[in-house]
Parts: sequence; structure tokens; C-alpha cells
Amino acid sequence: MRLVIAIAFAGASLAGCSSVSWDMFKSTPPAVQVRLESNPPGADAATSLGPGCKTPCSVSVPAPDAPFTVSFTLNNYLPASMPVNVVKTPGDFSTPASVTTDPNPVFVELQPAAPPKPVKKPHRPKKPKAPKAAAPAATGSPFPDPNSAPPPAAPPPTAAAPAR
Repeated sequence: MRLVIAIAFAGASLAGCSSVSWDMFKSTPPAVQVRLESNPPGADAATSLGPGCKTPCSVSVPAPDAPFTVSFTLNNYLPASMPVNVVKTPGDFSTPASVTTDPNPVFVELQPAAPPKPVKKPHRPKKPKAPKAAAPAATGSPFPDPNSAPPPAAPPPTAAAPAR
């Protein structure tokens, strides 16, 4: 009878081990504090990992396996992005593993946006004005037309030659 109880206990123990996940022994990735700064201050900063804040500030992000970016936006300034590298230092028997970011603090100098150019209407060349046509001179007017050429001079009278 003891043999039956021992086999039943061993079977139950092995069945319980098959449902245990080894993930419970993995530690959660460490969080990394990243300082975010901008000039001028007050920009909205957002990491590609999700967390963000208004500069100057610090955010806590889970240590990623790859580099990430931080984007900065502020009214009347051009948006800017900065890549951030993740540096993992393995631990040994005397020191624990560590994760840091490069650069830290993440600093960006925002450039002012160019003022909008005034909208100009398209230039249309002015049509040349046609020269004013001279009004026909009134017949019999005692005043000569100032725009007309003077009348040709009459040839001087010649003496008639005697007839032969």
C-alpha cells in the first residue's frame, strides 16, 4: 500500500511541474530614469517608448533592448528629435548589472520657426494706355488745332512771262 501512495504522490508532483512557467523566475526589466531638457524650456517631450513630459523633467522608461528617440515640440519653434542609446553593463559576482542611457540628460536647442511670409497678390502688368486720338478739327474754327502740323507755305507768286 505504501508503494501505491508513493507512486501517486510522485505522479502528482510531476504533473504539477509541467504547468509551472519559468517566466516567474525572470526579473522585470529595470527602469531607467532619463532627464529631458530643452532651450527654451517648456517644450513637450515624448519618448518613442511612450512616456513624456514638459521640459525640464525626468521620465522613467523600461530599459529597452534597442535605441529609442525623444521628440520635442513647442509652438513657434521647429520640432526636433534626439536619438538615445541604451548602454547595458553586465554584472559579475561583485557588482549587479546596470542599464544607462547616452546621452543623459537629453538636451535639445529648439530653433525658431521662420515667420510666415505675407501672401502677395500676383502682379498683373498694367495695360498701356492707347494714345488719345486727335479730334477732327471743326471746320471753320477760328482756332488752329495744336496737335496738327502747320499748313504748308504757299509758293510765292511768279510774274507771268510775256506770250510770244
